[in-house]
Amino acid sequence: MVRIDIISVLPKLIESPFNASIIKRAIEKKIVEIHFHDLKDYANKRRKQVDDYQFGGGSGMVMMIEPIKKCIDNLKNQRDYKEVIYMTPDAEILNQKIANKLSIKGNLIILCGHYKGVDQRVRDNLVTMEISIGDYVLSGGELPAAVLCDSIIRLIPGVLGNETSALTDSFQDGILAPPVYTRPANFENINVPQILLSGDKAKIDKWREEKAIERTKKIRPNFFN
Repeated sequence: MVRIDIISVLPKLIESPFNASIIKRAIEKKIVEIHFHDLKDYANKRRKQVDDYQFGGGSGMVMMIEPIKKCIDNLKNQRDYKEVIYMTPDAEILNQKIANKLSIKGNLIILCGHYKGVDQRVRDNLVTMEISIGDYVLSGGELPAAVLCDSIIRLIPGVLGNETSALTDSFQDGILAPPVYTRPANFENINVPQILLSGDKAKIDKWREEKAIERTKKIRPNFFN
């Protein structure tokens, strides 16, 4: 079983995506465990402070190293973790290759950034990997953490009903997925491509490959640079 521990100053913000659909089924099937940790539980008991002003001045609060280290140390004392991942916009952008690698790693810790970010000593000494979901800034790392978990969990064997489904997703082979269709074959005189109704698997596979390349060249031409 894979275990993912998510550290956040607002764990309630991230819980709902794990209570539905594929991720919920993966948890119920005991393929994956998800645990949420409120960073305030590891802060000074009296003040519950997890952030402070920047040294040197400047706007915005910074997440303190002490409660983060306490939480990570507590988790590591109980089991082994393959990666401690920090969700932050100024990092390598998540892609399918990263999701594939993390899906076979094992236990993971995900730290959600907040405020102005974390004390740099966290990034230098406690984190093993940093991931962004795009070149834009959100209020915190909770939603990016949910995105990362979804991208990983769906790839773990046994999670999807059809094991080959994830292998035919966009980006798995470096190109976008081809168009897909379902019933009815004719809707308001808009027809499904006849080749898909032919039953000729070889021709269908060839058509799908051609369409996938065509879509990729149109939408993401940088893939061919």
